[in-house]
Amino acid sequence: MFSHIMVGADDLEASKRFYDATLGALGHPPGFADDRGRVFWVTPTGVFAISRPIDGRPASCGNGSTIGFAAPSPEAADAWHAAGVANGGTSIEDPPGIREGAMGPLYLAYLRDPAGNKLCALHRMGG
Repeated sequence: MFSHIMVGADDLEASKRFYDATLGALGHPPGFADDRGRVFWVTPTGVFAISRPIDGRPASCGNGSTIGFAAPSPEAADAWHAAGVANGGTSIEDPPGIREGAMGPLYLAYLRDPAGNKLCALHRMGG
């Protein structure tokens, strides 16, 4: 459904360190910067990127927005969460764990990145 997701970040170095650690915990290689300073993590299923806002204003997170990353296991989601906390992220909501919902049991872990963007690592239990 999506080709890419890009979020704003004022401190690209801190955000790259955070995303290299968290996405690395999910098995993805480090991001690379283009000639405009944007950083990209390219996977077979899509691209995630960070950039300073092109309008020159400070980056801001979306109120009510969450970006979800697929985790291959609950252990990978836990590793993602731990890597995020160790690299400038903030743990939010309930601790990582199983939550029941309309989509069946999900293992979820939530963080805010250094720029304040809300993130989730999600593993569909039994799948």
